[in-house]
Amino acid sequence: MNYKIALLPGDGIGPEVTDAAVKVLQYVADKMEIELHLSYHLIGGCSYDANENPLTDATLSACYDSDAVFLGAVGGTKWETLPHHLKPEAALLKLRKSLGLFSNIRPAKVYNALLDASSLRPEVLAGTDLVIFRELTGGIYFGEPRGYDENKGWNTLFYSKEEVERIARKAFTVARQRSGKVTSVDKANVLESSQFWRKVVHQVQKEEFSDVTLSDMYVDNAAMQLVRNPKQFDVILTQNLFGDILSDVAAMITGSLGMLPSASLGNKYALYEPVHGSAPDIAGQNKANPLASIASIALMFSYSFNLPEVGTSIEKAIAKTLEKNFRTADIFSEGMTLVSTTVMRDEVLKSLEEIFEEKNSTVEV
Repeated sequence: MNYKIALLPGDGIGPEVTDAAVKVLQYVADKMEIELHLSYHLIGGCSYDANENPLTDATLSACYDSDAVFLGAVGGTKWETLPHHLKPEAALLKLRKSLGLFSNIRPAKVYNALLDASSLRPEVLAGTDLVIFRELTGGIYFGEPRGYDENKGWNTLFYSKEEVERIARKAFTVARQRSGKVTSVDKANVLESSQFWRKVVHQVQKEEFSDVTLSDMYVDNAAMQLVRNPKQFDVILTQNLFGDILSDVAAMITGSLGMLPSASLGNKYALYEPVHGSAPDIAGQNKANPLASIASIALMFSYSFNLPEVGTSIEKAIAKTLEKNFRTADIFSEGMTLVSTTVMRDEVLKSLEEIFEEKNSTVEV
């Protein structure tokens, strides 16, 4: 097997967590006899500094020519005053749109070793394992017209039937492989766009996925329910803005944004990235939590390489490392071992080696 992967480390802690992800990627590829062709490219603020453009045609072309894209993080206070189309975040939106990455998958799984990392009670968190399906290339982030002047600001929330149908199908398909339950989140009590969303989602369920249970929930209630009783959810289906907010709420469940991976999928291309931002306040200090980026590599093996068993092994290695009480600063608590980005990376690699050795010994027996 041969795969081309475009690496976009980006800004802030992006290069540090990308390094950790790549080390795990290369380790597993060697074990599985997979040949990787890795290429590095600029995106975001660092690309603007070098090219006065946060996403160049060269970077976009490299992504088109890849089997998968990995992105670290973009943004920072340095570039906040730039015009909207030149900001690092605009590069990320353009990348998602250009690659047709309409389906954003954000798992939120609570590791037993981190039950005390959240301010929520352990008994509320234990056993939580949900997935948020966020529509990624439509909605208010992309709607036109948009803008502001001295007296007002405006954005447009728009969804076509096709946009809602395709993300709904992704969520229902995955739900079939899990518990067969989807919660569609909207704001249909006050927004016509949400009324339309709800109508189309129900049509897809009725016509194509009648075996999957579908329920509706308003987004404000969903946010409350996520922290009140997260175990009630399995697959959450929602639009762009609501998914952005709810997946950050899910960070409260896992203990830190540094624990949340994501996969952004289209019909042809795929991008993997940790949910956390660029964290410029700790950039270059070897303090960042690399586990979300490593878990994003697990998703890459599952979705792009069709090797879900490898993805599961990486997730087990993360769990095993946490059980050994290693913690970066964002998830540290009394009695744990505080480690740097690189040490956490190396400990995951050690755990992964142990898992591979266990598998080999089982096969030999």
